[in-house]
Order: sequence, then C-alpha cells, then structure tokens
Amino acid sequence: MSELIPRLSKKEFYELLSERILVFDGAMGTTIQNAGLTAEDFGGETYEGCLEQLVVTRPDLIGGIHSAYLEVGADIIETNTLGGTPLVLGEFDLSEHAFEINRAAASVAREAAAPFDTADRTRYVAGSIGPTTRSLSLTGGLTFDELIENYTVQIRGLLTGGADILLLETSQDTLNVKAGLIAASRIMTEHGIEVPLMVSCTIESMGTTLAGQSIESVFTSLEHAGLSTIGLNCATGPDLMTDHVRVLSG
Repeated sequence: MSELIPRLSKKEFYELLSERILVFDGAMGTTIQNAGLTAEDFGGETYEGCLEQLVVTRPDLIGGIHSAYLEVGADIIETNTLGGTPLVLGEFDLSEHAFEINRAAASVAREAAAPFDTADRTRYVAGSIGPTTRSLSLTGGLTFDELIENYTVQIRGLLTGGADILLLETSQDTLNVKAGLIAASRIMTEHGIEVPLMVSCTIESMGTTLAGQSIESVFTSLEHAGLSTIGLNCATGPDLMTDHVRVLSG
C-alpha cells in the first residue's frame, strides 16, 4: 500500500481558521449541467449523466471549473465526487472503477490548485463524499458494514489522489455519516495520518434531516467524532436555515 502524506493536518487547519475565513468554491453539478454536454462527453450513452465519470473523460472541463473558482478567490475546491461510492457508480456499471475515479478527481483538483499556490496562501482540495442513494435509517437495502466498505474505497481514492480534507456533505442520515467517519478513521489509522474531517448536513423544510433528526441531535450524534467542522449545506435556502445555524452555533 502506497504511503499517504497529507499536506494539511487538523492542527494546521485550525490555525488557518483562527487567522482568517477560508472560502469554499460554489456549485459543481449545476455548473456542469450548463456546459451543454452530450453522451460523447461522458464516454458513451451507458455513462451519460454520470458526472463523476467526467474526471476521466473530460478532465479539462472539470479542471476548468476548479480554476474558475480559484480565480475568484476560493481557498478550498471540492472534488467532483459527490456520487463517488461504488454503490452510486454502480448505476452506470462503474463500481469497479470507483477507486480510480476518486483518485483521478482529486488529482484533477490538485493540478488545478497548484498554479494558485503562493508563499503565503496555499489552496486546498476537499474530497467530496455524498450521502449515497441509500439511507440506513429509511431505505435500507444495505448494511452498515457494506456502507463502510463503500466509503473506504472512495476515501482511499481521494486521499491517494491528493485530497487535503474529507468532506461528508449533503448528509441526510447520521448513520450514513458515521459509516463514512469510521471508514476515514480506519484509513488514517492504517497510514498513521490525520486529515481534517468536515460534515455538512441537510435540514429540510420540516426542520429535520430526511431521517428525522434535528440539528441538535445531529450534533449530539457526531460531537465525539473529532470533526474539524460541522455545518449546513443548501436545502431550503438561507431564510429557513438561519435558526438552525443559530442553534448549531450555540
């Protein structure tokens, strides 16, 4: 197994956050959709609609999106891997290529970020890890251990490709998040490394995650996990998110 050498430790991440606000990039999926792609861009009709496949077939497009966000001041760019688990990629018969796709995605992002690094400001890559298409609390059809294995493949690929941060985002079920965090922990322990872990959850208009958890219960369920940050991502729009952000801040 190749040695993983992260560029950013949790301590260094905290130090950066104590100095200034770090700016993330913006939307990836909708930006790709605005590119007017055809089946050929995805490598054929079988893969059409698999945005993650574009890091292999159109790295120029994905790299260009990363560069555009870096040009306007992003400190951290996210890999194009929201659906990067073997489980989700299996919908396009790409399960066996999950490791390579995640590694390629992180490499594309790292290559895009490199020209923007300066002596006093480094740009970082966050490995984007989505909720998958299953919720352990709601949909079933997958065991906890199987989900850990899916996340293990994805996270190993992201770190091998050069991701500096691991971001479990659009999280809708804390059981799924815990599976991802266990996978990350096992890989870090295996390699003797520690990278920043971030979680961003989705609170729906009814005031809870899809699995029925309030922001308080999400925090309580995850506060032991050694996260660098925990927050919210877009779902209802800023107006309906304000109270949840205030509660989380408290």
